[in-house]
Amino acid sequence: MRRGAETKHKAARRFTGRVMLVTAFFGLVAASLMGRAVHLQVLKTEFLNEQADTRHLRTEKISAHRGTITDRHGEPLAISTPVDSIWVNPKQFAPAVDSIPKLATALGVDSQILMRRITRSMDKEFLYLKRHLRPEQAAEVLALELPGIDVLREYRRYYPASEVTGHLVGFTDIDDQGQEGLELAFNHWLAGESGAKRVLKDRLGRPIENVASIRPPHHGKDLRTSIDLRLQYLAYRTLKSAIKTHNARSGSIVVLDVQTGEVLAIVNQPTYNPNDRSQLAAERYRNRAITDIFEPGSSIKPLVAAAAIESGQYGPSSIVDTAPGFVVVGPKKIEDADNLGRVSLTTILARSSNVGITKLAMTLQPDQLWETMAEFGLGALTSSGFPGESAGMLSHFSNWRPISQATLAYGYGVSVTPLQLAQAYAALGNGGMLRPVSLVALDAPPEGAQIVSTGTAETIRNMLEEVVQPGGTGTKAAIDGYRVAGKTGTTWKFGTGGYSQDKYISIFAGLAPASDPHLATIVVIDEPGGELYYGSDVAAPVFADVMAESLRLLAVPPDALPVRDPGSAMQAMVTRPETQ
Repeated sequence: MRRGAETKHKAARRFTGRVMLVTAFFGLVAASLMGRAVHLQVLKTEFLNEQADTRHLRTEKISAHRGTITDRHGEPLAISTPVDSIWVNPKQFAPAVDSIPKLATALGVDSQILMRRITRSMDKEFLYLKRHLRPEQAAEVLALELPGIDVLREYRRYYPASEVTGHLVGFTDIDDQGQEGLELAFNHWLAGESGAKRVLKDRLGRPIENVASIRPPHHGKDLRTSIDLRLQYLAYRTLKSAIKTHNARSGSIVVLDVQTGEVLAIVNQPTYNPNDRSQLAAERYRNRAITDIFEPGSSIKPLVAAAAIESGQYGPSSIVDTAPGFVVVGPKKIEDADNLGRVSLTTILARSSNVGITKLAMTLQPDQLWETMAEFGLGALTSSGFPGESAGMLSHFSNWRPISQATLAYGYGVSVTPLQLAQAYAALGNGGMLRPVSLVALDAPPEGAQIVSTGTAETIRNMLEEVVQPGGTGTKAAIDGYRVAGKTGTTWKFGTGGYSQDKYISIFAGLAPASDPHLATIVVIDEPGGELYYGSDVAAPVFADVMAESLRLLAVPPDALPVRDPGSAMQAMVTRPETQ
């Protein structure tokens, strides 16, 4: 009995010891946990907050959209539309690398290429996967709930008029920076400044809350151009038809407001669609009307005539003897199609006599002729500010030989752009006042330079009206109800080995209404095919179509309505049958 009692007592003591040991163990564990909690919650609070912020707080860009480009009436030519770009943090995405095939399918890209891109960038924290997706496409990618995948709101440029204004407006790159045209010229004005914000994200990188705004975005400013989209469509449609009809290589049309110097329409063929990046080749997107030069041929003769009249030696009725139908200057024989004999200065322009204008030019001092050409803007930029604009070519008179002065008189040895020629003709239409060319809408006409007298400009316009009358070379440029002043031009193209005998440039330059010019229009058709290649046959009808409809759209009153005989009107009333 006694031994059994001792055994029970020892067992009780061992049990009690074990209980105390276990209790002490759990007490120590609890104490250590409490100590650790106090350490973390009190002593390491700042450190832990920093670690949490590092893992869950992110600074994100707030994209700013570019300003809208519009025509003079507010019609949009370039707008920014919201798009989403998918990006990844490769370090966070690493555990889900097996999901790349599924991700590639959602993005619409090759899975092998995507695999290589991500695995090669494991040391980075940011990598674009695909840019400029529609928001609904981006939502499908985010619905996969893959770690490290996120979306960035950006803006993509859209051009509502597409190829109609492509050469003028230009385009932006994928980062929305201007690359060509007005997008490049006014990039500083149109481009916005991105903002930044701090956001809280979950473990999968999905945004939970916007914590703070670091810097607000500043959106780009709008640009109101001088273009009238109605006239732009008209010029585009007419030029495209003419290029097709004559199987021409290319062409350009420029329409200027005579009184302000604003460009109301400027089109080229061939053209391109700036919304389709596969068409972005320099051969297609350069603005030929501003960057390409050509020899103006007979279309320069009115400027030479203006120099002659300004010299005081000539007037519109002054006689020049063109017999026997040719003139020899140095080694060159300059000829007319017919021997016109003794003709007036007006007839020289109307019949486009190379002999007459050459003899006229050779009587002028070289410095005087050169100065007049330079004042009309030849050999200088038009101040349009368009990227890549050409200044043309007008060599200094000190480098001239007699043959240089002779060939300049009928438009060879000098080169211009269609925009330069339009500016020169606009000066003739504006009383001899040369105004800067503007691609931006103006509130008032800018200051200009008086390059020839108002009387000289009016005289030249009156002379140019004869070009469009029966017997002149530009009859196909006539417009019902309006007086037209203009000049034809046809030049051989210069190439390897000299001037080609079967490649031409057809030109017509003119003003309307001639009594009070509102518009100056230049038409240039490069290498028309077929039997018709003269400016009178190819360019003049295009001018008439564009100018007639433009005057109607702008509600410019006619200045050449047919005069009705009052007697015939009375007779019609007397003889009109009675109606029942």
